[in-house]
Amino acid sequence: MARTLNLVFSLAILMSLAFSSTAQSCKSYAFSSNKIFRACNDLPVLNSYLHWNYDSSSNKLQIAYRHTGITSSKWVAWAINPTSTGMAGSQALVAYQQNDGTMRAYTSPISSYQTSLQEGKLSFHVSDLSATLASNELIMFATIELSNTSTTVNQVWQDGPLSGNAPQIHSTSGSNVQSMGTLNLLSGESSSTGGNGKIRKRNIHGVLNAVSWGILMPIGALIARYLKVFKSADPAWFYLHASCQSIAYIVGVAGWATGLKLGSESAGIQYDAHRTIGIILFCLGTLQVFALLLRPKADHKYRFYWNIYHHLVGYTVIILSIINIFKGFNILNPDEKWKNAYIGVIVALALNAVWLEGYTWYVVVKRKSSETAGKRPQFTNGSNGANGYGGRPHQGV
Repeated sequence: MARTLNLVFSLAILMSLAFSSTAQSCKSYAFSSNKIFRACNDLPVLNSYLHWNYDSSSNKLQIAYRHTGITSSKWVAWAINPTSTGMAGSQALVAYQQNDGTMRAYTSPISSYQTSLQEGKLSFHVSDLSATLASNELIMFATIELSNTSTTVNQVWQDGPLSGNAPQIHSTSGSNVQSMGTLNLLSGESSSTGGNGKIRKRNIHGVLNAVSWGILMPIGALIARYLKVFKSADPAWFYLHASCQSIAYIVGVAGWATGLKLGSESAGIQYDAHRTIGIILFCLGTLQVFALLLRPKADHKYRFYWNIYHHLVGYTVIILSIINIFKGFNILNPDEKWKNAYIGVIVALALNAVWLEGYTWYVVVKRKSSETAGKRPQFTNGSNGANGYGGRPHQGV
């Protein structure tokens, strides 16, 4: 069990490091077309990356905009806004795969928030515009002749659904309203309305909750259910169980508090189901902590009812935790490998539970059989009453 806990904490550290170091990911990307870009930036939301070459003498900007996790049922766009930091006024490059499988890439000036991304000329010249879609990654290439000499541009990036070959309005909550910011073409420095700090907080929130509610809580339940079967593990199993659940609760409360902070900093952005389940988990987890303080002794007449309550609330917490963690994955939308890693941990815990369930039932049944055999009368003449006459010699008639 100690080895399992070490594995869990190692996984948590690796996840945290990976999430916090996403700024390095675009630098290792190699384009299949052998194109080389001298600068790149990981955009903080929507799984997007911008690669570029900027020639200050001619004011030409050669870009490759990558958007991962995209299917043929979605459109993507990247834009420069010469006048403000928002969507209105943006000069956009739009791309998507059409019903016949061909790619369409075109320019679209955005005049209002109710745009349907109509094709039109931009305020600056665009050439070599093309797009590819492979392995759920859409890449747009273009060369832009900037109309001013400023090396800092306002950028906006977006994705949304398709209806046939017609782009539909994108989501108006979450990451889709945070996908804008500024970019310095010379230094590569960028800022966004969401901010890398907020993305880091979201990742910390996700890691804390995945490790506490989603991994440590189930491990603590396995300890309580299966170790107590073995007499040699008593009372060690109880202290292991209490320690594991206490650590899970403390870390989980930290993750819950981080989520509340994120909610207060993201006015107008709500994930109602995720938030509601999180509040329920906090309340149930707190009840479990106080219930531990009121735990009756083993021979108390109310201990049976306390056990029912404790088991019911505990299993409810575990089920709701796993559900909410997957809702969190859908919100954070990290690399698929992290979701798969968590699925792997849960599957491993489930398989261990199945194996331990069978083995502990075998131990219990065997123990009861041995105890029953030990209490059975021994039919041996002349001792211990085994001859049916209370141990006295049989008197002949």
